[in-house]
Amino acid sequence: MGKPLAQRLLSAPLPVVVYNRTQSKLEALRDAGAMVADSPENAIASSDCIILMLSDAAAIEQVLLSENAKQQLKNRTVIQMGTISPSQSQELQKQVVAAGGDYLEAPVLGSIPEAEAGKLIVMVGATEEQFQKWSNLLQNFGSYPRLIGPVGTAAAVKLALNQLISSLTTAFALSLGFVQNQGVEVESFMEILRQSALYAPTFDKKLQRMLDRNYANPNFPTKHLLKDTNLFLDAAISVNLNASSLSGVREILEIAQQMGLSNEDYSSLFEAIISNPVASE
Repeated sequence: MGKPLAQRLLSAPLPVVVYNRTQSKLEALRDAGAMVADSPENAIASSDCIILMLSDAAAIEQVLLSENAKQQLKNRTVIQMGTISPSQSQELQKQVVAAGGDYLEAPVLGSIPEAEAGKLIVMVGATEEQFQKWSNLLQNFGSYPRLIGPVGTAAAVKLALNQLISSLTTAFALSLGFVQNQGVEVESFMEILRQSALYAPTFDKKLQRMLDRNYANPNFPTKHLLKDTNLFLDAAISVNLNASSLSGVREILEIAQQMGLSNEDYSSLFEAIISNPVASE
């Protein structure tokens, strides 16, 4: 997701410095006019605002919070756009502020096509003052950034939405596998579903992948949905919510990962349902 976000800024046009732990991924951005930094601290030192789109909190800590990098954070603003837990985001805020910087979160809903088109849904955890200062920048990624509340609240909404991705997709895959097993025409099932209050557009987005059993070229891979599901489970349990229904969803995602589908589109969880290794034991 970092690449299309940087491309949006370059087309604004805005000066952009980019860093990736895998430097070969930056060639297209270099060709588009971005300055490529060879280290996180050099990227931070060259920028007033640091936008993070990293896979998890551990990656953020490695890139942003080394001793050398932290020394460069004074008077810089960090905008964290990846999916992490509310408590992880709040801890990042503490460390950035302690280093003399400013911090807000702006996780997004949508994947690479929406990022390329500037049509992401941008959720912001910040003060009103921070939101007003940075909303014009965030509008490059989505037309209507929404201030949710203080740091942690936008991260919570993002996890709540991704929990629906995993739960809805797993529920749909189970129903699809069942009607196929029973000899029902899939289109008959879908026609009824589309007319009902049960329908969600994501079902049609993932239907053909499941029917073709083709999960290549993912916008959102299985491993990332499993990571987000684990984050939601931990956060929900910590506030005494009964999240037992999601434990089964996590098991399906874990099975898909064990089947070698970690880097495939998350609709590959269909394979874990129709090829159930537990049932065959």
